[in-house]
Amino acid sequence: MAIRVVVADDAFLVREAVTRLLSDAPDIEPIAAVGESATLVATIEHERPDVVVTDIRMPPTGEDEGIRVASRLRKTHPEIGVVVLSQYAEPAYILELLESGSAGRAYLLKERVNHRGQLFDAVRAVHSSGSYIDPKVVELLVESRARRELSPLSHLTARERDTLAEIAKGKNNEAIAESLVLTKRAVEKHINAIFIKLGLSGAPDVSSRVTAALMFLAESADAAGSQGQS
Repeated sequence: MAIRVVVADDAFLVREAVTRLLSDAPDIEPIAAVGESATLVATIEHERPDVVVTDIRMPPTGEDEGIRVASRLRKTHPEIGVVVLSQYAEPAYILELLESGSAGRAYLLKERVNHRGQLFDAVRAVHSSGSYIDPKVVELLVESRARRELSPLSHLTARERDTLAEIAKGKNNEAIAESLVLTKRAVEKHINAIFIKLGLSGAPDVSSRVTAALMFLAESADAAGSQGQS
């Protein structure tokens, strides 16, 4: 079965371009293209797509409609993946998109749309409850030096890495404790240690969790890329 996708962008040429690109993938089927958030919500309810590819800013306010729709879907249709397209790498929007977990969510810069493989990968990732974050966005949040030099993740213990992997799946502390067969207090201790080692202890908890998850996902993507090249 092809991955059924609804495309949303207020610019006609952009949504037509994205729709045509997605049509080139043998396993992806664009089923609708809309230009504003109210129509997007109605189309989702009618079509029940597998994935939504949406711009951040759409009518009526032209602010963060795409992020709001993604947040709403997390509650109403958690099985629907969302790929957010943005013209800029905006940390505030990224943190808002991922604050309830990275599973089934992707953030991709519009300039990447020309590289159809990345768009296809993002759609496939969110459809399988994975995540995809544009490498440029990761560099902005994590700082490029941390990726060029020794990764701070190397200082984590095995149990801390296991905990971080669970955070990257969007789990709360109670769910992490159950998954790793730990007490909630032990999980909190591991998370505090992770934040300290990654230099995130001074940031709000939500921002720290999202940034730590991004670092983990970035390293995982790098490792997968290295294995693919070997």
